[in-house]
Amino acid sequence: MSTFSLSAFLQRTQGKKVVLIYPWSNLKTQFLSSYLDQAKDGILYYRVPGETVNLVDWIDGMLNEFRTVLGDKFGKKTSAALAERIPAHIGEALASDLGAVVKSETILYLDDLDQINFDDEFNHWAQAFVSALPEKLQLVISARMLSRHPWDHMVASGDAVVIGVETRKSAMAFTVDTDDRPQLECYAFGRGNILLNGKPVTTWEGTLPRTLAFFLIDHPLVTRDEIFHAFWPDLSVKDATNVFHVTKRKVNERVTSRIDDDKQYELTQYTSGFYVASEKLVRHYDVQEFQEAVQQALVASDDRREQLLYQRAIDLYRAPFLQTVNQPWANDRRDELRRLYAVALTGMGRIFLRKGEMNRALGFLSRAAREAPEREDVHRDVIRLYLEFGMIHEARQQYDVMEQALSSSMNLQPTKDSRALLESIKARS
Repeated sequence: MSTFSLSAFLQRTQGKKVVLIYPWSNLKTQFLSSYLDQAKDGILYYRVPGETVNLVDWIDGMLNEFRTVLGDKFGKKTSAALAERIPAHIGEALASDLGAVVKSETILYLDDLDQINFDDEFNHWAQAFVSALPEKLQLVISARMLSRHPWDHMVASGDAVVIGVETRKSAMAFTVDTDDRPQLECYAFGRGNILLNGKPVTTWEGTLPRTLAFFLIDHPLVTRDEIFHAFWPDLSVKDATNVFHVTKRKVNERVTSRIDDDKQYELTQYTSGFYVASEKLVRHYDVQEFQEAVQQALVASDDRREQLLYQRAIDLYRAPFLQTVNQPWANDRRDELRRLYAVALTGMGRIFLRKGEMNRALGFLSRAAREAPEREDVHRDVIRLYLEFGMIHEARQQYDVMEQALSSSMNLQPTKDSRALLESIKARS
């Protein structure tokens, strides 16, 4: 393996019209965070939302989002082309509109592009867009289906490069895998999915092997006693050991079955008294990505970087952690991540407060108060916004929700600052 910095990453991709980042989400945050550390401008980021179904809709959504940055007049040619619904014309028009506003070297980062269909319509658009890209604009894409047309032709022609990397927590550096180890993807928000080289593990021979697999991925450094306490607290050490080894064997069999070679693979390896991630697999975990995004946002040096990182975290939190698993360890972890999600929502809301975008601030802060009803400070932010909008009834309702949440969760009464808001509500009722 070789480690290289962002400058080396940019050097490797220099002269390429398209950079295809393999979909390991750790890289996405590291790339964006590192890039924003070194470039105050020079990146346009758009995440394709999950509900997008066609080319016209997602291009139109991207135009609307970019207008908040590039001005209301941006995208006139593209809007006209969208009305015609001819994919190649849309691609050419978008390249022209971007070229008119981009004054220096700029990256257009399209995230989660596999939310849309890579059909003939998309292929015609992509070929036309890339062909018409101005020299100062580079397209960076993160999506799962990177080997398909039109990307394969672009890579073959030299217009595109594929970056397949694994990230490490080391000063925003990238680690490039020079071997061909299998890739394990774990998505634990929602019901949970585990993929090996893009192939989902659909059968686990029971609930226990599946749950143990998620536990081991979520606990990258764990002792045998901790595993036994989480799964078999009432069994003797001997019995727990037997059940554990049988279950772990089933997990490893399922992992091996999804990899197309003759080798045997294990999810973990045992080192110095701990079960740790196996060195035979490259592991990518959405929960880790989520946590790192929030942590980096909390220490971000400017609102632009902070907002991008919080938005990335919010996008990753698609649903509560392993929402169908009802075990103490999973329930505790679910609560922990829910509170961290509330931190991201609160951070976004307060960014929009600073910007004076009160409606957007209210949306994020209201969601944060629902996710973390024990956060009195967030309730106060929501109440103040309701008062600013003249929504006195809603302000009183929010106060009552806060009062009930504090009483039921911590047996506390609202603080002096909160009671002062109640007096303001009463005075305006």
